[in-house]
Amino acid sequence: MASGPAPFSDIGKRARDLLTKDYTFDHKFTLTLPSSTGMGLTATGLKKDQIFVGDINTVYKGENTTVDVKVDSYSNVSTKVTVSGVLPVTKASLSFQIPDHKSGKLELQYLHHHAAIDSSIGLNPTPLLEFSAAIGSKDLSLGGEVGFDTASASLTKYNAGIGLNRPDFSAAVLLTDKGQTLKASYIHLMDPFNAVAAELTHRFSTYENNFSIGSSHTVDPCTVVKTRFSDNGKLALLGQREWRPKSLITVSAEYDSKAINAAPKLGLALALKP
Repeated sequence: MASGPAPFSDIGKRARDLLTKDYTFDHKFTLTLPSSTGMGLTATGLKKDQIFVGDINTVYKGENTTVDVKVDSYSNVSTKVTVSGVLPVTKASLSFQIPDHKSGKLELQYLHHHAAIDSSIGLNPTPLLEFSAAIGSKDLSLGGEVGFDTASASLTKYNAGIGLNRPDFSAAVLLTDKGQTLKASYIHLMDPFNAVAAELTHRFSTYENNFSIGSSHTVDPCTVVKTRFSDNGKLALLGQREWRPKSLITVSAEYDSKAINAAPKLGLALALKP
């Protein structure tokens, strides 16, 4: 499926990841324990202000089946069962949460050389229906998504976009928020170690424009430094170090130039994988 388009949700993802991925201004700890039997265990803890939340996630991967079970600190149990190969280039998922008996959802994904289709339906008397599709190739794709709430007989979302992907750059234009917001993003790889990205947002209802620009620099095979500046005056910096294989420590900081009396935000994320 390398020659086919990515799902609609991936349009603009390369620039979005550079600008937002791995930035955290809280304290997060993740421990992953893989297993040769196909069973993996991940424990996550997050401290946000004075609140601490956590979860334990178990994933079992079989030949064509993946079972993902997560238990959080509020005793909610989330389960997702994914089966691939039921039909050619098709993947089906069933998810639900206990004790929320209305949380069940059935998802279906179809990936073809010229199309990527995702659909979902809530498993309750008044389900939420969602559908997205992208057509084209791995280099150029055009797509859209729509959501329909059967309880209110109304559209919850309708978005569209086009993306262009090349090895050294990627550009995307998205019409979101039911046609009220236009987003344009671009990422350029200057060389294998340095990249820059920008995103511009225009809101038709308020004529408001916003932008963010960022960069990523690979200092050495184990160290990455990222920067981001937004028109709201916020400057962010991230440093990530792989201090052992698949184990990362990430430090993030953000300074708001318009709130000179406020202390900069600092975040620390530690991911361990023995």
